[in-house]
Amino acid sequence: MRGKQYLKEPEQYAAVYNKGASWVDRNIVMKSLPNGLGYTRYGFSVSSRVGGAVVRNRVKRRLREIFHAASIEPGWDIVVIARPVTAAADFSVLSNAVSQLLIKAKLIKPEVSPPLTK
Repeated sequence: MRGKQYLKEPEQYAAVYNKGASWVDRNIVMKSLPNGLGYTRYGFSVSSRVGGAVVRNRVKRRLREIFHAASIEPGWDIVVIARPVTAAADFSVLSNAVSQLLIKAKLIKPEVSPPLTK
């Protein structure tokens, strides 16, 4: 089950890059494409411009955790491209950026706080 949720083949990444819609933030770029499956698959692209291997792996771990916690509509292929400033970003900043991009892409609904009652 674990491996099914990630994009693995270069053809899968290429399809999202070439045909998918994109949304941009200061820290990350997100591309998405409907996949016709009953689940959503993710791919993370973190180049050496972001930093060394330790930094790149930390960025990927953070992004995986953020996407794991998000309740995203099923049936999408999503590729997240980290920009060099991502290495210095806090977890909360990245989480907020991902949330905003997912809302813009209409892959999740914005959280509405319930009205306060007295």
